[in-house]
Amino acid sequence: MIWLTWRQFRTQAAVVSAAVAALAVTLAVTGPQLADLYRAVGSGLLDQLSGSDRTVYYTGLVAVLAVPAVIGMFWGAPLVSRELETGTHYLAWNQGVTRTRWLATKLGLGGAAAMTAAGLASLAVSWWSSPIDRAVNGGGATDTYFPRLDPVAFVARGVAPVAHAAFAFVLGVALGLVIRRTLPAMATTLAVYAAVQIVVPLWIRPHLAATDRTTVPIEPDGAPISIQDGAKGIVVHLDQMPGAWVTSQQTLNAAGRPAALPSSFADCLNAEPGASPLQEFERCIADLGAQGYKQQVTYQPAGNFWALQWAETGLYLGLALALTGFCAWWIRRR
Repeated sequence: MIWLTWRQFRTQAAVVSAAVAALAVTLAVTGPQLADLYRAVGSGLLDQLSGSDRTVYYTGLVAVLAVPAVIGMFWGAPLVSRELETGTHYLAWNQGVTRTRWLATKLGLGGAAAMTAAGLASLAVSWWSSPIDRAVNGGGATDTYFPRLDPVAFVARGVAPVAHAAFAFVLGVALGLVIRRTLPAMATTLAVYAAVQIVVPLWIRPHLAATDRTTVPIEPDGAPISIQDGAKGIVVHLDQMPGAWVTSQQTLNAAGRPAALPSSFADCLNAEPGASPLQEFERCIADLGAQGYKQQVTYQPAGNFWALQWAETGLYLGLALALTGFCAWWIRRR
């Protein structure tokens, strides 16, 4: 049964394995030079990186993000739905292979391969990117590279991609069992996995570890401030806490209570159209601070990276186990 299962998805496995191997070779060739440069210049590394370094950085990021989705679509969804669609599963069931053993073999072999592929890709990318991550967390000034806690970079580092791959694979198998048609199961797997990847960082990940909170004065010479929602709100950037992930902000009035910005702030920004925009902005920010307004910022500090990684890994592995139980129930009852 193991040999049969391997033959059924060896082509997809070979394609993904070749892509991961090519990525690992590229990173292994270029990584030592990046590490040497960081040891020489420290946080100034970010100013020394070339265009090819940036290309490799983003390629690795996209690759690790894509691996679980590709595994769910092209490994998980067709693995069972293709047999159910063509009826070949009856051949195994009529030769003494129970439904439970048939499903367990597919889930076990495919899940192990999926977690291995994602783990190797994440390990290679995390190793190559570690000098850049340390430079960002060390306060290196850049708008080009993501802190490790940023929602985009977080899922391409550490152990979380392994759990994502396990979840995506079992999700594909479960949808294949229910839908019983390969192409619809593949499309649905991608849609559901993408939806989960949006929901988790927005509403779940911020609560997987204890957050910190700080109140920042609103003043021209303080933390950098930008305007949002057409002068209806402001955003404070915590440059003094490099690597932190800001999860929420709210403006407080002089009494320390949450409040919207006063209408006078928008009027101030539009009061003298001919004046220097920067000077007008600083004057309006100073007026806002003089009225006692402050910004309360809730954030995950950079030191919470591994706490969040392990918590999210447990979350996705729990979802994968729950889907595995559903698959076992479905195949036995339906």
